[in-house]
Amino acid sequence: MDKKAILIGIGGGTGSGKTSVAKALTEEYGSEEVLLIEQDSYYKNLSHLSFEERSLRNFDHPESVDFNLIRSHISEILKGYQIQVPIYDFKTHLRTNDTIQFKGHHIILLEGILALYDLKLRNLMDIKIYVDTPDDIRVLRRIKRDINKRGRSLESVTEQYYETVRPMHMQFVEPTKKYADIIIPEGGKNKVAIDILRTKITSILLNYKAQN
Repeated sequence: MDKKAILIGIGGGTGSGKTSVAKALTEEYGSEEVLLIEQDSYYKNLSHLSFEERSLRNFDHPESVDFNLIRSHISEILKGYQIQVPIYDFKTHLRTNDTIQFKGHHIILLEGILALYDLKLRNLMDIKIYVDTPDDIRVLRRIKRDINKRGRSLESVTEQYYETVRPMHMQFVEPTKKYADIIIPEGGKNKVAIDILRTKITSILLNYKAQN
Protein backbone atom coordinates (compact mmCIF):
# COMPACT_ATOMS: atom_id res chain seq x y z
CA MET A 1 0.00 0.00 0.00
CA ASP A 2 1.25 3.48 -0.89
CA LYS A 3 1.16 5.08 2.55
CA LYS A 4 1.11 8.84 2.96
CA ALA A 5 1.33 8.73 6.76
CA ILE A 6 2.61 6.63 9.63
CA LEU A 7 0.21 4.67 11.85
CA ILE A 8 0.76 4.29 15.59
CA GLY A 9 -1.41 1.87 17.56
CA ILE A 10 -1.94 2.64 21.25
CA GLY A 11 -3.46 -0.24 23.21
CA GLY A 12 -3.88 -1.06 26.89
CA GLY A 13 -6.56 -1.62 29.48
CA THR A 14 -9.41 0.72 30.28
CA GLY A 15 -8.16 3.71 32.28
CA SER A 16 -4.52 2.87 31.57
CA GLY A 17 -3.61 6.32 30.23
CA LYS A 18 -3.79 5.70 26.48
CA THR A 19 -5.40 9.08 25.90
CA SER A 20 -2.62 10.76 27.89
CA VAL A 21 -0.05 9.24 25.53
CA ALA A 22 -2.06 10.40 22.52
CA LYS A 23 -2.32 13.93 23.95
CA ALA A 24 1.42 13.99 24.70
CA LEU A 25 2.18 13.10 21.09
CA THR A 26 -0.31 15.67 19.78
CA GLU A 27 1.32 18.37 21.91
CA GLU A 28 4.75 17.27 20.72
CA TYR A 29 4.01 17.40 16.99
CA GLY A 30 0.94 19.63 16.84
CA SER A 31 -2.64 18.93 15.79
CA GLU A 32 -1.79 19.68 12.14
CA GLU A 33 0.58 16.70 12.13
CA VAL A 34 -1.28 14.28 14.41
CA LEU A 35 -4.76 12.79 13.97
CA LEU A 36 -6.33 10.69 16.73
CA ILE A 37 -8.84 7.99 15.78
CA GLU A 38 -10.57 6.28 18.71
CA GLN A 39 -11.64 2.66 18.66
CA ASP A 40 -14.66 3.68 20.77
CA SER A 41 -16.14 5.42 17.72
CA TYR A 42 -16.47 2.05 15.99
CA TYR A 43 -18.80 0.07 18.22
CA LYS A 44 -21.26 -1.80 16.06
CA ASN A 45 -24.60 -0.22 15.29
CA LEU A 46 -27.19 -1.76 17.64
CA SER A 47 -30.21 0.29 16.58
CA HIS A 48 -32.14 -2.91 15.91
CA LEU A 49 -32.10 -3.70 19.65
CA SER A 50 -34.05 -2.12 22.50
CA PHE A 51 -32.20 0.03 25.05
CA GLU A 52 -32.50 -2.75 27.62
CA GLU A 53 -31.01 -5.26 25.19
CA ARG A 54 -28.21 -2.87 24.23
CA SER A 55 -27.40 -2.26 27.89
CA LEU A 56 -26.77 -5.97 28.39
CA ARG A 57 -24.23 -6.25 25.56
CA ASN A 58 -20.59 -6.94 26.36
CA PHE A 59 -18.81 -3.87 24.99
CA ASP A 60 -15.38 -5.11 26.06
CA HIS A 61 -15.50 -8.14 23.76
CA PRO A 62 -13.88 -7.87 20.30
CA GLU A 63 -17.18 -8.83 18.65
CA SER A 64 -18.67 -5.52 19.81
CA VAL A 65 -16.25 -3.59 17.58
CA ASP A 66 -16.71 -3.05 13.84
CA PHE A 67 -13.17 -3.99 12.82
CA ASN A 68 -14.15 -4.17 9.15
CA LEU A 69 -15.00 -0.47 9.16
CA ILE A 70 -11.89 0.45 11.16
CA ARG A 71 -9.64 -1.40 8.72
CA SER A 72 -11.35 0.27 5.77
CA HIS A 73 -11.06 3.75 7.26
CA ILE A 74 -7.45 3.32 8.38
CA SER A 75 -6.44 2.03 4.95
CA GLU A 76 -8.13 4.99 3.27
CA ILE A 77 -6.70 7.71 5.49
CA LEU A 78 -3.19 6.27 5.27
CA LYS A 79 -3.46 6.76 1.52
CA GLY A 80 -4.39 10.39 2.08
CA TYR A 81 -8.15 10.08 1.51
CA GLN A 82 -10.91 11.55 3.67
CA ILE A 83 -13.01 9.37 5.96
CA GLN A 84 -16.29 9.82 7.83
CA VAL A 85 -15.84 8.55 11.39
CA PRO A 86 -19.00 7.56 13.29
CA ILE A 87 -20.05 9.45 16.42
CA TYR A 88 -21.06 7.02 19.17
CA ASP A 89 -23.39 7.90 22.06
CA PHE A 90 -22.37 5.90 25.13
CA LYS A 91 -25.48 6.84 27.08
CA THR A 92 -27.81 5.23 24.52
CA HIS A 93 -25.31 2.69 23.09
CA LEU A 94 -26.05 3.92 19.58
CA ARG A 95 -24.29 5.58 16.69
CA THR A 96 -25.71 9.02 16.05
CA ASN A 97 -26.76 10.18 12.61
CA ASP A 98 -23.72 12.45 12.42
CA THR A 99 -20.11 11.70 11.51
CA ILE A 100 -16.80 13.54 11.74
CA GLN A 101 -14.82 14.12 8.58
CA PHE A 102 -11.11 13.47 8.97
CA LYS A 103 -8.48 14.39 6.43
CA GLY A 104 -5.00 12.96 6.07
CA HIS A 105 -2.25 13.86 8.55
CA HIS A 106 1.35 12.74 8.70
CA ILE A 107 0.82 10.85 11.97
CA ILE A 108 -2.30 8.74 12.59
CA LEU A 109 -2.96 7.46 16.11
CA LEU A 110 -5.37 4.55 16.62
CA GLU A 111 -6.21 4.35 20.31
CA GLY A 112 -8.35 1.82 22.18
CA ILE A 113 -8.31 -1.20 24.46
CA LEU A 114 -8.27 -3.50 21.41
CA ALA A 115 -6.15 -1.32 19.12
CA LEU A 116 -3.53 -4.08 18.90
CA TYR A 117 -5.99 -6.98 18.70
CA ASP A 118 -6.62 -7.24 14.95
CA LEU A 119 -3.81 -8.77 12.88
CA LYS A 120 -4.57 -6.81 9.72
CA LEU A 121 -4.55 -3.53 11.64
CA ARG A 122 -1.28 -4.44 13.33
CA ASN A 123 0.26 -5.09 9.93
CA LEU A 124 -0.52 -1.50 8.95
CA MET A 125 1.18 -0.06 12.04
CA ASP A 126 4.64 1.47 12.07
CA ILE A 127 4.76 1.51 15.88
CA LYS A 128 2.69 -0.51 18.34
CA ILE A 129 2.41 0.80 21.92
CA TYR A 130 0.92 -0.87 24.98
CA VAL A 131 0.20 1.35 27.99
CA ASP A 132 0.64 -0.73 31.14
CA THR A 133 -0.92 0.59 34.36
CA PRO A 134 -1.79 -1.20 37.67
CA ASP A 135 -5.33 -2.56 37.90
CA ASP A 136 -6.34 -0.50 40.95
CA ILE A 137 -5.48 2.78 39.21
CA ARG A 138 -7.28 1.74 36.05
CA VAL A 139 -10.51 0.77 37.77
CA LEU A 140 -10.66 4.03 39.72
CA ARG A 141 -10.20 6.00 36.50
CA ARG A 142 -12.91 3.91 34.82
CA ILE A 143 -15.38 4.58 37.64
CA LYS A 144 -14.71 8.32 37.55
CA ARG A 145 -15.06 8.50 33.76
CA ASP A 146 -18.24 6.44 33.47
CA ILE A 147 -20.02 8.32 36.25
CA ASN A 148 -18.97 11.83 35.23
CA LYS A 149 -18.99 11.53 31.43
CA ARG A 150 -21.35 8.68 30.61
CA GLY A 151 -24.10 9.14 33.19
CA ARG A 152 -23.57 5.75 34.85
CA SER A 153 -24.24 4.85 38.49
CA LEU A 154 -21.51 3.51 40.76
CA GLU A 155 -23.41 0.24 41.10
CA SER A 156 -23.70 -0.31 37.35
CA VAL A 157 -20.03 0.54 36.76
CA THR A 158 -18.74 -1.84 39.43
CA GLU A 159 -21.10 -4.61 38.30
CA GLN A 160 -19.94 -4.24 34.72
CA TYR A 161 -16.29 -4.24 35.80
CA TYR A 162 -16.55 -7.57 37.59
CA GLU A 163 -18.82 -9.24 35.03
CA THR A 164 -17.21 -8.17 31.75
CA VAL A 165 -14.45 -5.54 31.92
CA ARG A 166 -12.02 -7.49 34.10
CA PRO A 167 -12.46 -10.92 32.46
CA MET A 168 -12.35 -9.40 28.95
CA HIS A 169 -9.18 -7.53 29.86
CA MET A 170 -7.52 -10.73 30.97
CA GLN A 171 -8.73 -12.70 27.93
CA PHE A 172 -8.35 -10.21 25.08
CA VAL A 173 -6.56 -7.00 26.10
CA GLU A 174 -3.64 -8.08 28.28
CA PRO A 175 -2.45 -10.68 25.71
CA THR A 176 -1.97 -7.92 23.09
CA LYS A 177 0.96 -6.65 25.14
CA LYS A 178 3.15 -9.22 23.40
CA TYR A 179 2.62 -7.45 20.08
CA ALA A 180 3.86 -4.08 21.35
CA ASP A 181 7.11 -2.56 20.16
CA ILE A 182 7.11 -0.27 23.19
CA ILE A 183 5.49 -0.81 26.60
CA ILE A 184 4.85 2.41 28.52
CA PRO A 185 4.15 2.20 32.26
CA GLU A 186 1.90 4.98 33.59
CA GLY A 187 0.98 6.41 30.21
CA GLY A 188 1.74 10.00 29.30
CA LYS A 189 3.30 10.70 32.69
CA ASN A 190 6.29 8.57 31.70
CA LYS A 191 8.41 11.34 30.19
CA VAL A 192 11.39 9.10 29.42
CA ALA A 193 9.25 6.71 27.36
CA ILE A 194 7.60 9.61 25.53
CA ASP A 195 11.04 11.03 24.67
CA ILE A 196 12.20 7.68 23.28
CA LEU A 197 8.97 7.36 21.32
CA ARG A 198 9.36 10.88 19.95
CA THR A 199 12.83 10.06 18.63
CA LYS A 200 11.53 6.95 16.84
CA ILE A 201 8.51 8.74 15.39
CA THR A 202 10.63 11.62 14.11
CA SER A 203 12.96 9.17 12.37
CA ILE A 204 10.10 7.33 10.63
CA LEU A 205 8.34 10.58 9.77
CA LEU A 206 11.40 12.08 8.13
CA ASN A 207 11.82 8.93 6.08
CA TYR A 208 8.19 9.04 4.86
CA LYS A 209 8.43 12.73 3.97
CA ALA A 210 11.61 12.10 2.03
CA GLN A 211 9.85 9.45 -0.05
CA ASN A 212 6.75 11.54 -0.82
